[in-house]
Amino acid sequence: MTVDLSPGLGAKVELVVSDADTAQALGSGDVPVLATPRVVALAEAATVAATTRTLASGQTTVGVRVELDHKAATPVGRRVVAEAVLSGVDGRTLTFDVVVRDGEVVAAQGTVTRVLVDRQRFVDKALGS
Repeated sequence: MTVDLSPGLGAKVELVVSDADTAQALGSGDVPVLATPRVVALAEAATVAATTRTLASGQTTVGVRVELDHKAATPVGRRVVAEAVLSGVDGRTLTFDVVVRDGEVVAAQGTVTRVLVDRQRFVDKALGS
């Protein structure tokens, strides 16, 4: 059983952009700036952080949908902060508003949808057990 999955629950995660985080390194482009796939991963990490301490033992969430607008390029060496805020709960479906900022600049924003699952049942099903 969950403690409290109410709208407003949130978390932030940070990243200092390195060469490994660039579009060149991840194969999503040929420019040395923060790659969109890395922005998505950072946004998802913020959603995971928002629920980690709230979920009961044996529970987890899995990502099922990401809608993200990558609005600004972020060069290597800059610190970005991803913030996720739970904006909706519909049964086991959790919707988060996410914003990734490079200082005062909104580098990306959108929504991430995750579903609450029993960790072991999910893994067993994925492995065909």
